[in-house]
Amino acid sequence: MSQRGFMGRIGAVAAVAFALAGCVSSGAPQAYDLTAPQSFARGGGQRGQLLVVEPKAIASLDTERIAVRNPAGAFSYLTDGAWADRLPKLLQARMIQAFENANRLRSVGRPGDRLTGDYQLISDIRSFEVVTGGSTEVVIDMAVRIVNERTGRILAGQVFRARANASGTTAPAVSAAFNEAAQQALRDIVVWTAGQI
Repeated sequence: MSQRGFMGRIGAVAAVAFALAGCVSSGAPQAYDLTAPQSFARGGGQRGQLLVVEPKAIASLDTERIAVRNPAGAFSYLTDGAWADRLPKLLQARMIQAFENANRLRSVGRPGDRLTGDYQLISDIRSFEVVTGGSTEVVIDMAVRIVNERTGRILAGQVFRARANASGTTAPAVSAAFNEAAQQALRDIVVWTAGQI
């Protein structure tokens, strides 16, 4: 092969690699996480073993995309950011971390973790979206039930709500507000659950 042909082939390969790299990096939105609350008031000691079931959600929330609801109730999604995982799976992980940080139960885990739980924590994500209108606010509503693992009976149920104002509709502003509201909701869920068990 001539030097000109060899150089031409190298140039073509480099052009294809550059084009592929551009496709991978330019279209992917930034991934955002939630953090579990770290600090809790001192509780009354460790008791009970809890299995945290992955929360259920409607299709518009069972996704990595960050939902936005306008005043008319129509859903859309942020284009410059997404959750680091599917929202139910992400919330399950942060709930478990919150229970571990609170240190009020003997053990906590997921179903299938080879943990014999006394109770299951079952939850439904009713709202987890940005609401736009006169101001930008994030809204979290979660219905939580504690189920006795042995009898299958519901021990207690509660709806938890949290709100936080966002400084704008960009992904960094929205994710910061979600983190604030989620920490409030998770802290309330942990304290209430530990008090019921």
